[in-house]
Amino acid sequence: MSNGKGKKHKIILTGGGTGGHIFPLIAIVREVKRILPVETLDIHYLGPKDGIPRKYIEREGIKVKYISAGKIRRYSGIQPFLQNLIDMFIKTPIGVVQSFIFLFSFSPDMILSKGGYGSFPVILSGRMLQIPSFMHESDSVVGAANKFLQRFIAEIFVAFPNTEGVDKAKMLVVGNPIREELIKGNKEKARSIFNLKGEKPVLLILGGSQGSERINDLLLSSIRMALEDFEIIHQCGGKNHEQIAAEVNAVITRKDLKERYHAYPFLEEEKLKHAYKCADLVVSRAGSGTIFEVAANGRAGVFLPLPESAQDHQVKNAYEYAASGAAVVMEEGNLTSHFFLEKLREIFSIREQIEEMEKNALKFAKPRAGYIVAAYIKEYLTR
Repeated sequence: MSNGKGKKHKIILTGGGTGGHIFPLIAIVREVKRILPVETLDIHYLGPKDGIPRKYIEREGIKVKYISAGKIRRYSGIQPFLQNLIDMFIKTPIGVVQSFIFLFSFSPDMILSKGGYGSFPVILSGRMLQIPSFMHESDSVVGAANKFLQRFIAEIFVAFPNTEGVDKAKMLVVGNPIREELIKGNKEKARSIFNLKGEKPVLLILGGSQGSERINDLLLSSIRMALEDFEIIHQCGGKNHEQIAAEVNAVITRKDLKERYHAYPFLEEEKLKHAYKCADLVVSRAGSGTIFEVAANGRAGVFLPLPESAQDHQVKNAYEYAASGAAVVMEEGNLTSHFFLEKLREIFSIREQIEEMEKNALKFAKPRAGYIVAAYIKEYLTR
């Protein structure tokens, strides 16, 4: 393919609408812009409207085009059954037509997919138009949509070396792309941003981009005792923030304990990078994006996988990462607030244990994943 003067490299990004799909794409785009002249790039995101707000995509200079996309609900009942029929026979076909028209008129050089139901119409349309497609699979087990779509994919980048269900002939292990800025936090700046007292170890508790009500409930049920031992930065989700702040304010009467609790609806990139650096331990769901961010920052982790995750991928993510010695897994089925708190205390009872977990996290980390995928894209576009 020519790289002549004035030649535009046209790239389509697609994937589901959650942070787990969008933020790795953003990480890759940032790396692409570092190794290719920005003026030669014409990048569009083509996918569903739900999930991560448009601003996160557009602030990267990526143009957005929304399409209809249907998904399969795995829970039983007449309403989910009817919704599945509507999605399969109405929403998805509409999305395929929308994607086909856009791809035909735009004529991209390639499609880069993060997978999920949102990518389904785009990859199918790309196949019809013979547009080369590449995919990144974040989880340790291939999702249902990706498992079907991989037959139309030229190369599949994976995060975990033992990813289940992927076509090994197409697989390249790179890690999960994270935004490079997230490993550039500063511990001293974090103390100022979060008004940390610095008297106790710092717990960073994350519930994903939407927050996790069950993690919130687990913490709140033992908040008084937890604040005796830890200082807590808590990303609790926008819809939960006011209620949680009010509950903590009502339950905690001691001023010194209140000052150790710092709740936020969502930690934007600028705050999150500093939160990672000041945290002595990160407690989180087991989405691949968070796991690789925690690892790249060399933090010890406690992961509480979402039991309802598709293909049980969060449980598998968590245990594959924990096998490296960098984290502890606690499943919800037998988890009580008392057990949770005692486990945290046990981890901190031996300082060498935390230090060993931090070393193992850095060994597992693949902070150059975004660059590796970007370099592959550059090679393909300019060959």
